[in-house]
Amino acid sequence: METNYLESVIKQFEYYKLLGSKSIEVIEDEKLFFQYNEDSNSIATIVKHLHGNMLSRWTDFLSTDGEKEWRNRDSEFENNLVAKTDVLKLWEEGWNCFQTTLKSLSPEDLSKTIYIRNQGHTVLEAINRQLAHYPYHVGQIVFIAKTLSNSNWQSLSIPKGNSNSYNAEKFSKPKSNEHFTNEFLNKK
Repeated sequence: METNYLESVIKQFEYYKLLGSKSIEVIEDEKLFFQYNEDSNSIATIVKHLHGNMLSRWTDFLSTDGEKEWRNRDSEFENNLVAKTDVLKLWEEGWNCFQTTLKSLSPEDLSKTIYIRNQGHTVLEAINRQLAHYPYHVGQIVFIAKTLSNSNWQSLSIPKGNSNSYNAEKFSKPKSNEHFTNEFLNKK
């Protein structure tokens, strides 16, 4: 069970990274820095926050508190990025740190206790915490990119109006047992 959980959650996170990456890829460079108002975040700011969270939570994951002393969370929401290359660098660096640590975990690690701001979590709980947090922000990135891309947007899942044909194609095949993300991750 624990091995299946780790395999499944790794695929889930790979899927959400792919959604964010594709959204960042298609948006015009200057639109990465668009803020609807001063209280909202741009895609660049969201990426900066995810980067800070991922480095803090997943560096020395099993041995140090997930809220590192060197993290300055408030500064993550002050956008000082100026180029798409800066945004992509932070995006890849954060995900690499996180995914490398996640893939290094063994089923035996899932019941170990780690701390985030001195609050104990099992490793399983810590992973699930991020499984809610990271897709929340990826959803924001997708929404902003879709809104600002207008007619240039390519659907990242089933395009509007294609549900019936998508379902017909799925039901025309024999039942199978594979992770739902495989079809999306194999299209990269």
